[in-house]
Amino acid sequence: MPAWSGSVAPIDDELAQAMTGVSWRPGCPVGLEALAVLSVPHWTPDNGLSRGQLVVAAEVADEVLSVFRELYGARFPITRMEPVHVFDGSDDASMAADNTSAFNCRPVTGGSSYSRHSYGTAIDLNPLRNPYVRGERVLPPEGREWLERDARPGVITADGVAVAAFARIGWKWGGAWRSSKDYQHFSTDGR
Repeated sequence: MPAWSGSVAPIDDELAQAMTGVSWRPGCPVGLEALAVLSVPHWTPDNGLSRGQLVVAAEVADEVLSVFRELYGARFPITRMEPVHVFDGSDDASMAADNTSAFNCRPVTGGSSYSRHSYGTAIDLNPLRNPYVRGERVLPPEGREWLERDARPGVITADGVAVAAFARIGWKWGGAWRSSKDYQHFSTDGR
């Protein structure tokens, strides 16, 4: 297995410009200077290697990087990992592409308050394979075929490596929620 080579860096001018007006704007609850970008090597579902980027709160960057190092060691596959500005800030487009992402200044699903993603303290991991479910509503809609929570590559299960890795840093899983299930979602405070 190739050696792990993940890294953390501040948001540079090029990334700040790409994010501004798309996934970040003045008035968001955190400034660009409070964010960091992770460069993350990861396995893909076809057993290939790729490198992605994840924007998170700088204060949690090192511990989040340790989670992805653990996932890499376990060969947990991640379909894709690009900042949400690549999808014009659209959470729906990012989810439909099975894109693992973190920071996006947006409201909570179905609400008006800021999502934990707006603080850089939440991550959605393989959202197509791990959809958000509330009653008959499934997001992304294409995730309906992944509602069975089994051991297929990239599927997050309660006893799997992803839940355990995030739990080690104190993060909580949306798949344990009662009124809805957000199988893709991990956050610092469980919201």
